[in-house]
Amino acid sequence: MTEQDDKRISELMAARAKAMTERDAEALAAQFVADVVAYTLAPPLVHHGEDVEARKAWFAGFDGPIEYEIRDLEVTVGGDVAYSHSLNRLSTTPKGLPQPFELWFRSTVCFRKADDEWQITHVHDSTPFYMDGSMSAALDLKP
Repeated sequence: MTEQDDKRISELMAARAKAMTERDAEALAAQFVADVVAYTLAPPLVHHGEDVEARKAWFAGFDGPIEYEIRDLEVTVGGDVAYSHSLNRLSTTPKGLPQPFELWFRSTVCFRKADDEWQITHVHDSTPFYMDGSMSAALDLKP
């Protein structure tokens, strides 16, 4: 791992957070390889490739600002592949609802370096759930 690779991936993740808050679907799509596989919080269970129009529709489902924070980012680089893990926060107001929500979730992102540029090859976001019989998502957890 070089410090430059670690720095570049950290900058890529900061740009990802900025694109989320700015609702910039094109900027997000530019970070991905064409055949990215993503396990996001929104259905379906798996996304193959980045669908800019679907991302725009997702952004349109919220009123007001979108807050997006990446916390405790750890980056590991090995040659031309890397991964990161972090705790992320999303806060916004769904259309038609009076109050915003806040959700902390776990995120692992995998990268591949080609032509001296890092791109995202895989995203896995998850929210824990209570195993107390309720099977409810643990939306109240905070770091």
